[in-house]
Amino acid sequence: MQVNLKQIIEAVGKEKNIDLQLLIGALKEALLTAAKKYFGECSFEAQYNEESEEIELFRYRVVVDDNAVSNPLREIALSEALALDDSLQAGDEMGEKLPTEALGRISAQSARQVIVQKMQEAEKERIIQDFRDRKHQLVTGQIRRFDKQDLIVDLGSYEGVLPAREQIPGEKFKIRDKITCYLLDAKKSTRGPQIVLSRAHPEMLVRLFEQEVAEIAEGVVVIHACARDPGSRSKIAVYSNEPSVDPVGACVGVKGSRVQAIVQELRGEKIDIIPYDRDPARFVCNALAPAEVSKVIVNERLHVMEVVVPDDHLSLAIGKRGQNVRLAAQLTGWKVDIRSEAKMRELVQEYRVVLSQIPALGEMRAEILVNEGYKDPSDVARMDPKTLVKLLRLSPEEAEQVVAGASELAARRHAKTESDVGDDELEAMLAGPSGLDEDVAEGSAVSEENVRDAALDALVAKSKPAPLMDPEKVDPKAVPGTVLQYWMKLRGVGEHTAAVLHTAGFTDFAQLASNSPDDIAVKTGLPYKFSGKIHAETSKVLGS
Repeated sequence: MQVNLKQIIEAVGKEKNIDLQLLIGALKEALLTAAKKYFGECSFEAQYNEESEEIELFRYRVVVDDNAVSNPLREIALSEALALDDSLQAGDEMGEKLPTEALGRISAQSARQVIVQKMQEAEKERIIQDFRDRKHQLVTGQIRRFDKQDLIVDLGSYEGVLPAREQIPGEKFKIRDKITCYLLDAKKSTRGPQIVLSRAHPEMLVRLFEQEVAEIAEGVVVIHACARDPGSRSKIAVYSNEPSVDPVGACVGVKGSRVQAIVQELRGEKIDIIPYDRDPARFVCNALAPAEVSKVIVNERLHVMEVVVPDDHLSLAIGKRGQNVRLAAQLTGWKVDIRSEAKMRELVQEYRVVLSQIPALGEMRAEILVNEGYKDPSDVARMDPKTLVKLLRLSPEEAEQVVAGASELAARRHAKTESDVGDDELEAMLAGPSGLDEDVAEGSAVSEENVRDAALDALVAKSKPAPLMDPEKVDPKAVPGTVLQYWMKLRGVGEHTAAVLHTAGFTDFAQLASNSPDDIAVKTGLPYKFSGKIHAETSKVLGS
């Protein structure tokens, strides 16, 4: 252990890329372990002497009177101590250097095991730290072998695993094939460092665009959001910080060269490049392309957009197995419900009939409210009378009468619903509607989800504290534009929701993230599920 120890430490540290101090610490610990095995449980200290280039071992014992020695391993008689150092007195602690050559073969083997273990731990920690620094980036490797359905990828200094769940469906590889992956995570496990890769993660698409499009890498074009159905279709929303640069054209490239390079990397996955718009309704319309949109009804309180499309565009808007509308909902952060114009006319008639039962309203005014997105007496009951005065040209007294009548009608309908709906019917309602019209059948997954969520929100709301404010009564015009733009950076947050968050007393993302989703729902009056989405989106923004 004393022959050219410094050179050996430096050589091993350079070869394994391990810090020299960590190696010296491992040698010290190994020497202490060997000393305890050979000399017993004494008080030891190991020191590295740079001049002699050796690790020295010292044993410390307390000086006691000759007849008071009870533990020779930790105590030394005064007479024996004076023979070594005549300045010592009873109660002093004496250190003596021990020869390391006397530790023996078994102790040396134990020391070797400690050194090997420490070096392995240090190498694992180095690998973990190295890949953590590259987390959420693209890495390129070579297929080394197959582990059941998982792929083991050679990344040069270490191997990564591409789990089956993170692979693109239908994608096939052979051993030695070159592969580009998204570094999802680097963590410790019982089997050593685990480098988890992905090819199905939406962020991989973002990184590929950053790699291929110079304007994105320079920050001129910004990717707002990405939604992906791996192996089939993706949507990515972009905008430009410079008016002279077309964000969609920059991503497509000359004759589609840039986007085609990404499509080839993802084995033919279709990519829709969507222009981002601060107006959530326009953004949703863009996201539903190539379908045309006739009308959008926005419900900020439930965070739902009811999109009306021409009858012949219904299938196009919904997409195969609901893919188009599902990706649009993921991209925008809004719940999207697709309706055909024919179906919407039927629903408008039903809504108008219900609202016309409110005293002092009438059918014409009811139709105006329906066209403005108010479809239920409870929606009207939450309206500010001043809004009714401006919208329907009512007198303040008539507006108050309409709000009161709407509240009374909503209470009667709620009481009737509770008395008419039994446990079996409630269970059926939660399971989803069974009698969907033929023209909405392809979008039934979206419609059923809305019904289930509405029913669950109603059940959850009954068991939670009453909200501290009514979001319907918040006027976005009373909130500064800079504040609205700050909150609208969150995906899925529109102008009205931004005003609600500000009115509820939230000042920034950090304060919002420090509250639980339930607290956000109580303070704002927003639905619990939507509050959870806002909380998750805020945490994501802060994390990035």
